[in-house]
Amino acid sequence: MPPHAAASAEDVDDDFAAWFRLLETPGLGRETTRRLLAACGSPQAVLATPVATLRELLGRALADALQQLPPHFHARLAAARLWLQGGADRHLLTLGHPAWPALLLQTADPPLLLYVQGDLTCLAMPAVAVVGSRHPSAQGSDNAHSFAADLAQAGWVVVSGMAQGIDAAAHEGAMKAGGRTVAVVGTGLDITYPPRHRALAQRIAAQGALVSEYAPGTPPLPEHFPQRNRLIAGLTRGTLVVEAALRSGSLITARLANEAGREVWAIPGSIHAPQSHGCHALIKQGAMLVETAQDVLDELHSPGLRQAVLPLQAMGSPAARTGARTSAETGAETNIHAAASPTPDDALLAALGEDPVTLDALLARTGESAATLSARLLELELAGQVARLPGGLYQRRHSA
Repeated sequence: MPPHAAASAEDVDDDFAAWFRLLETPGLGRETTRRLLAACGSPQAVLATPVATLRELLGRALADALQQLPPHFHARLAAARLWLQGGADRHLLTLGHPAWPALLLQTADPPLLLYVQGDLTCLAMPAVAVVGSRHPSAQGSDNAHSFAADLAQAGWVVVSGMAQGIDAAAHEGAMKAGGRTVAVVGTGLDITYPPRHRALAQRIAAQGALVSEYAPGTPPLPEHFPQRNRLIAGLTRGTLVVEAALRSGSLITARLANEAGREVWAIPGSIHAPQSHGCHALIKQGAMLVETAQDVLDELHSPGLRQAVLPLQAMGSPAARTGARTSAETGAETNIHAAASPTPDDALLAALGEDPVTLDALLARTGESAATLSARLLELELAGQVARLPGGLYQRRHSA
């Protein structure tokens, strides 16, 4: 069958194939897919919906895209199935699975499907993210290793991204202490990136878990790594930044952790070291300065573990700050209710008014959930229509 041929019933004959069709369809982003599932009930039901109805929901372009098989669909589906059949420690989790990590559901942009290699119970255990520079100082690597070891010994799963530098040191520290560690990666789980970490990945899978939202065969594309940072933040109670430059991807993770209401900690360093400037910026903006792992544990065990979001400011460009969505996805995704007048964005901008406003006030004005409203405000911020102000305030921006 040609790669773009119309789908037949046998192409969506099981739950996994239907999920795969939705997630592989070009232009159909996570938010639109979640709304489709809410409207139709299941992936199979979405794919069985008459095209005329889909056009009303999505517009013609996306509705028609759903009628065609995504590029190389059969080969990619077969590769994913082959990977899943490769061992008893390989798992596929969809929304509603008993092992689905509950903390991810409390984030603004949860994934729809996860591939996991290793022990699923790790995803239900209390976890802390330890992240930082790919080019750390010797002291930074030692700090990541020792903090992760102490956290693991105290019973916390250490989550990181398996990158070189701080990430690798954190995974090593947790495992050397006999604890559990989880690596969230930006590739399919059949691909190790960087390749030098192949042995590390095998040990993590044996003493914890590897996690990805990308299907087997997915290469290490640059846009995937900011995306996976939201999962590192979302799986954990808090994020510890060990060393980070001002434009480090670790600050994306810290920003997303903060926006999800999780703790953010930073280890200070020399004022002359570029690897410390990101940590110092986080501390200035409200992250807790920590000098020992016990500082982190004390906060985690505090009865006042924070629920509110600190006014941490983002670093770098808007796209680099959030990592929440790629520009291609943002441009291609169509709002399901686009036919309505005014559009949801128009209604939200009207609710913002002209003066700075809190998120709580917007929740009262719009009646939307906090997760949905936060995601839409993020989209408008990236589009330059909304500014985020100190103190958790939002204000509408007007073109000059």
